[in-house]
Amino acid sequence: MLLRRKLCVAVIIAAILFLMFASQSIQMGHFLPLSVAPPTGRETGEELMSTIGFNTKIQQKVEPTAPPADLTPDPPKTPTPPPRPTKPEAKVIPEENSQHDPRLCGCTESCISDLGSSDWFSQRYDPKQQPVLRDASDHFDSKALSWWLSLQRSGNDQSLKEVMSEMFKVISPPTVDFRPLPSTCRSCAVVGNSGNLRRSGNGNLIDSHNSVIRMNKAVTRGFEEDVGNRTTHHFLYPESAVDVARGVSLVLLPFKVRDLEWVTSALSTGQVKMTYMRVKDRVQADKDKVLVVNPVFFKYAHDRWNESHGRYPSTGMLAIIFALHTCDQVSVFGYGADQQGNWHHYWEENRYAGAFRKTGVHSADFETLIIRRLAKEGKISLHL
Repeated sequence: MLLRRKLCVAVIIAAILFLMFASQSIQMGHFLPLSVAPPTGRETGEELMSTIGFNTKIQQKVEPTAPPADLTPDPPKTPTPPPRPTKPEAKVIPEENSQHDPRLCGCTESCISDLGSSDWFSQRYDPKQQPVLRDASDHFDSKALSWWLSLQRSGNDQSLKEVMSEMFKVISPPTVDFRPLPSTCRSCAVVGNSGNLRRSGNGNLIDSHNSVIRMNKAVTRGFEEDVGNRTTHHFLYPESAVDVARGVSLVLLPFKVRDLEWVTSALSTGQVKMTYMRVKDRVQADKDKVLVVNPVFFKYAHDRWNESHGRYPSTGMLAIIFALHTCDQVSVFGYGADQQGNWHHYWEENRYAGAFRKTGVHSADFETLIIRRLAKEGKISLHL
């Protein structure tokens, strides 16, 4: 009996052990892939699957491993060009700030101050020049002043500064600004006294300008059809003085210190009656519209424009150079000899013909060449 019990226990234990061993074998067979070494890279995909023991059905359910990248480069593809951006509208640059269009004035055509259009003009024109005296504190270039003082000697006890100080007690310091403005176009007619104005019919054209510059003893009454009747600036010096209508600017051309004393006296006390000759001791003019040409401006016109021909520039030449610095467009009338070659005034009957050319003080022939060259360069409109 005892033996039978022991035998039963042994059988049961053996069965348990068998079952445990079988169970462990099944588990080891199921989890074997976890201990398989990673592929070396030489096995194919099927061999690897066979080694792991997956059946066909399982293999079909597993997503295949992505194939290795093909190292052979694909032929380059022509990239699709990006859409071309819309071209923005060009910005309009204001004329005063434009480097490509240096025009400073408001004229639709060219402005005198446009220097890029003529090298010849640019070499002579100095936009920094001050055409008129501003007050008694004006400073002068010593060489230019010395040259001006030598033009016409006159006995003076006062210095130039003292004379100027007295002058600006009588006349008003000018406030006019001659600089070009992009909003305006200042047209000027410079009217000489040549006999070629007779029967020209230029009166209306002359009067159509914003400013009309006349000089010396210019006569308009009776000659309106040829010379017009408007005057805004009248150039003169003591020896050529005339009364100036109300509203007209008297522009003094001082060739000596005595001339500054004269204008002070002629508009106040009338004490100065002589220069190097008898002169008009009083003139009628608006004291607040008097302009006095800067002595340095004489030297500038003589050196740059007349190229030192003659002793100093003529009134007519100074008037043109003055207009170049105070106007945007300039038209010139009544310069040079008439069609018969006579140099005389349009209100005269050929009196003193040719005297201007024979004085030796001015170089009429050279000044004529310069005036014609200004017209050729498009800086003035010349009416002969």
